[in-house]
Amino acid sequence: RPLVVFKSAMTLDGKVATVRGDSQWISGESSRARAHRWRAESDAVAVGIGTALFDDPRLTARIEGVARQPRRVVFDSEARLPLDSQLVRGVAEVPITVVCSRAASRTSVQALESAGVDVIVATGQNEAARVKHALGELGAREVQSLLLEGGPHLAGAFLEADEIDEARIFVAPLLTGGREAKTAVEGIGIERIAAAPRALHVDVDRLEDDVLIVARLKDW
Repeated sequence: RPLVVFKSAMTLDGKVATVRGDSQWISGESSRARAHRWRAESDAVAVGIGTALFDDPRLTARIEGVARQPRRVVFDSEARLPLDSQLVRGVAEVPITVVCSRAASRTSVQALESAGVDVIVATGQNEAARVKHALGELGAREVQSLLLEGGPHLAGAFLEADEIDEARIFVAPLLTGGREAKTAVEGIGIERIAAAPRALHVDVDRLEDDVLIVARLKDW
């Protein structure tokens, strides 16, 4: 399975968006440029269907001198990714893989495949098991490194699958509050602090007003 690097940007109070879902932009320009460099260095970039529907991203590395763009991966259990999304429209230039479950309709899967999208039907009794299956399938497609960009629901599934090897978190000097505002990682959650994955190595850097924390969670 590929090496998984989780990337997120949050406020001082741990929010990745406001109560209305606005997240542009929490991190500063230098931080966003660094994230685009990470995309260029990765074999693939992954988001959940919520992020794909809300932001309609391209998920490309928008910096000069990029030799190749990373494969775009969308975890989309019901194969709801619109055919007119920027991701599907750009499939001729940059490959895209949609990871769905058996709950996806055959009609939706066939429509994506007809548009040139690579579809993985991940199996497993829960989201964590399907994440593991999908990563195995991506490894078979020669994806050796995956930049996990969100959203919080997908990040929670990766955490529960124990499939986050490194976390790269930008912390911006902002406070938004909001009980319903999203945090970086959702899911079931860890019940006891003693059971939480603890970093083996931590680096801290400053990019203008942001602080970047890089935490390696596993040896490789």
